[in-house]
Amino acid sequence: MSRGHRSSRNGPTRRALLGGAAVLWPTLVLAQPVPRRPQPAAEASPPPVVFVHGNGDSSALWINNLWRFEANGYKRNQLFAIDFVYPNARSDDSKPQPYRSSAEDQMKELTSFVIQVLKATRRRKVALVGSSRGGNAIRSMLKNGGADLVSHAVLCGTPNKGIVISESLLPGSEFNGAFPFLKGLNAGADDLVPGVELMAIRSDRNDKYSQPDGRFIGAPGKPTGVSYDASELRGARNVVLDGLDHREVAFNKLAFAAMFEHITGKPPASMFIAQEPLPILNGRVTGMAEGGYTNIAAAGAEVEIFEVDPKTGERKSAVALHRKTTGEDGVWGPFVGRADAHYEFVLHMQGMPTTHTYRSPFLRSSDVVHLRPQPFAKADEGAGAVTIMSRPRGYFGVGRDKFTLDGKVPPGINDGVPGASTGRLTFDAAPTRTVMAVFNNETIPTRTWPARDGHIVVAEFLN
Repeated sequence: MSRGHRSSRNGPTRRALLGGAAVLWPTLVLAQPVPRRPQPAAEASPPPVVFVHGNGDSSALWINNLWRFEANGYKRNQLFAIDFVYPNARSDDSKPQPYRSSAEDQMKELTSFVIQVLKATRRRKVALVGSSRGGNAIRSMLKNGGADLVSHAVLCGTPNKGIVISESLLPGSEFNGAFPFLKGLNAGADDLVPGVELMAIRSDRNDKYSQPDGRFIGAPGKPTGVSYDASELRGARNVVLDGLDHREVAFNKLAFAAMFEHITGKPPASMFIAQEPLPILNGRVTGMAEGGYTNIAAAGAEVEIFEVDPKTGERKSAVALHRKTTGEDGVWGPFVGRADAHYEFVLHMQGMPTTHTYRSPFLRSSDVVHLRPQPFAKADEGAGAVTIMSRPRGYFGVGRDKFTLDGKVPPGINDGVPGASTGRLTFDAAPTRTVMAVFNNETIPTRTWPARDGHIVVAEFLN
């Protein structure tokens, strides 16, 4: 199916001109018309935006959305992204689990964060944009006393009906429509919240968590009780982005266009990211606990940054452009880079592999360039060198995307509905050589590093 976008009722599209090119924007045709309410004079300008990440993730995933909002007139001090302390959901929402959060935990953390944003911006309301599980926290906040703090909400790939509706699959899960959390959110005739403009963005059939079959939850052949529309909100503005996957419906430029128009009342002037010649980069180092990532700052981690050759990945100098050992806040910067330079970030953390992350050029300044260590997998045992290509803001679509690692499609990336965001290959420890990672128009050169000495390599795609 073509990679377009449409309303949930297959309504018409309208055309806008961007840089002389005709671009299709989604027409937001409503299942149940909901009139837009004019904002009071005191809130005439668009509200501050708070981005809410999904399960296991961090605010780093929103970097392109932040840049695009900036490129369309938003000031950076009006854009915020939360980092939940424990981003992974409990297996059973009702039972405490170390280093994991309940739906209620996330709702309280988000509410507190929004109150801080309102104080900082001296505004009455914010717009909330959530990816996947982030939408659960948003809906919970809206239904538990937080609606007066919010003007707009956009839920992207949020399993509003559930990943499953089942007594036997994922029992007790926050994502199971048969259990208390989602049953409570979905009670009533519709999903509307008085005073809040609601939008849901979803895929047509390419969301791995909106599938009639349980393949992606480890139960192939078993019915989930939901279908491709599991992310829709009843009565709200529902936008379908054809061909996009579970993550892309939050982070793709088409998703940005829909959320920007919903919040501001007008389409963006551009979906391109305006470059800054000398971007200032910063972020935090965070770690792991019991096999899962947290967003807790890691003290005592050393970060080095090297500029590398865009064709070979070789370091242009033996001396790091930047080196810092993190304090209690985990902050590794700031670092002034160049918008045309490729960089290697080296993260040294006690008890973890030294992680070499190769990145494409950074187009603008950002303070959400967060760094996490990459653990070895069982498949890496005995390998001379390990290289991983990673796409945090989407999955690899076989037949939809062009992607290779060292000229090959890595094993483990499934056909059909895109379901894998990483691919890995192993190599001999010597000789050290270049390994190219390619995703569509993005190419990242890396170098092999010896696994026996505790090194692992990641090529992280921006798009």
